[in-house]
This record gives sequence, C-alpha cells and structure tokens, in this order.
Amino acid sequence: MSAVLIVLALIFVLFVATGAYVTVKVVGAAKRGVDRTVNQARRAVEDSTLKARSYARPGPHGEIAGLRLSLRSSMRATQESLAARAGDDGGLTESRDLFRRLSVHGHALDDELRRLENDPDRGGLAAELPALRDRTRKIVGAADGLRHALRDRAHHDADDELDELSRQIDMETGALRHWAPAEGPEPAPQPWPAAPTGPDADTVAQRWDDGPAPAPGQSPPPLDQARPAPHPWERLLKKPQEQPRPE
Repeated sequence: MSAVLIVLALIFVLFVATGAYVTVKVVGAAKRGVDRTVNQARRAVEDSTLKARSYARPGPHGEIAGLRLSLRSSMRATQESLAARAGDDGGLTESRDLFRRLSVHGHALDDELRRLENDPDRGGLAAELPALRDRTRKIVGAADGLRHALRDRAHHDADDELDELSRQIDMETGALRHWAPAEGPEPAPQPWPAAPTGPDADTVAQRWDDGPAPAPGQSPPPLDQARPAPHPWERLLKKPQEQPRPE
C-alpha cells in the first residue's frame, strides 16, 4: 500500500512540475509578445513625432529631428534584413558582427541627437550640425550598403536556384516530348503442328479414292489401274434400268 501511495505522490509532483513549467513558458511568451507590441508602438510614435518635428520646427531643431529619423529608419531596416537572412545563410556571421559594431556608434549618435533636440542654444546647434550631418551620413551609408549587399546576395541565390530549376525542368519536358517505345526482341513465330505419325494417321488422312487407305509403308495404287470386277450380289442391287434386258 505504501508503494502505491509513493507512486501516486510522484505522479502528482510530476504533474505539478509540468504544469508550472508550461505556465512559465506561456507567461514568458505572452510577455515577449506584449513587449514586442509595446516596442513597435513606441517606435511608431517616436517616428511620427520626429517626422512632425522635422516639418514643424524649422532651423537646427527640425534638422536634428530629420537626422534622427533617417538614422533610426536605416538602422532598423538593416537589422530586420539581417534577422530575416540569419536562419537561411550561415555566411553572415561577419556581417552581423559588423552591424553590431555599427549599432554602437548609431545608438551613441541617436542619444546625442535626442539631447540636442531640446537644447535652446540655436547658435551652438548650428555650429555642431556639420559634424552631426557627417556622422549620420557615414552611419546611414554603411547600414544602407550592408542592407543592399544582403538584398543582392538574396537575389543572386534566388536567381541561381531558379536557373538550375529551369534547366532541370527543360530536360524533363524534353524527355517527355521526345519519347520512343521500348525496343525488345521480336516474338518468335509459332511452330506449325507436326503431321500425325501414330496409329491414328490413317483415320485422319484424307482419302482421294474409293478403295481402302494404303497400309503404312505401301505406296498407293496408280490412278489408271482397273477397278476390280463387281460381285454377283452387287449386280442384283443395281437399279432395274441398269440390268441387261433379255434378248
């Protein structure tokens, strides 16, 4: 009885542990989904705000907002391109490392531009704008170049695969259109049945005369040989008109 209780207790503990593990996984996935949604909404709001500031605030402040918007859009697009190709192409390790290093400079510039957006010193901002433009141009150019290279690589791989597939399909269609029946040996003609040689040969042989069939090994009588004289009873069986009249 104690062994049964121990087994039941172990099963109960196993069920509780499994339920807790599944619950933690579900809660973690839900939390990640919520965080992803919140981040996307926050980025959309920030991008909309920067776009509005770049148009609504002329001068250095509006230009700084435009620089931030250009920087964030380029870096985000390149990051998404790398993430999309990460599972399909194993040769992008170096590209991901380079983008990580570029992201460090991009985040530093974005933080600096965010602080300068609220700087009331318009003269100081105007003096710093050439350097900020140059840094933004370098980072955005590097990110765009990496993204374009990823796009060209994806197109090249797709074109190579499509060319190979088209070649195989052309070969298959050619084989289907130019077909010939399989050649095999001609069937041998069926043999003619052998002539009967047994004791029943006389019964199946066709008789061309009124006499009996010749015995085996005996040649048939000549055609001009006289018929034998009729027996007396054969004369009585003749018709009356055929009997000789008395003189």
